[in-house]
Parts: sequence; C-alpha cells; structure tokens
Amino acid sequence: MKFIKKLRRNEEGATAIEYGLIAALIAVAAITAMQSLGTQLSTTFNKVSTELTNANTA
Repeated sequence: MKFIKKLRRNEEGATAIEYGLIAALIAVAAITAMQSLGTQLSTTFNKVSTELTNANTA
C-alpha cells in the first residue's frame, strides 16, 4: 500500500512530460518561423539576382 501512495505522490514523470511538451511546442514554433523566413530570403535573393542580371545586360 505504501508503494501505491508513494507512486501517486511522485510527480517526476509528469514534470518530464510537461518539459517534453514545452520543447515540442517551441520546436514547432521555430520550424514555422524558419520556413517563413526561408521563403522570404529566397524571394529576396531571387529579386537581387534578377536585378543584378538586368543591370549587367543594360
């Protein structure tokens, strides 16, 4: 019986799960932000490349 009471009071597993969920949420947010930033950077570099090509041929 003492073992069951001790198990109910032990919250280390719950804390580890909470930290895992927080880490997963941060990872999802970071991936989303990086994808958006990557798309914007790609667009910017393509625009600069086009402008340089047009300036070079003119």
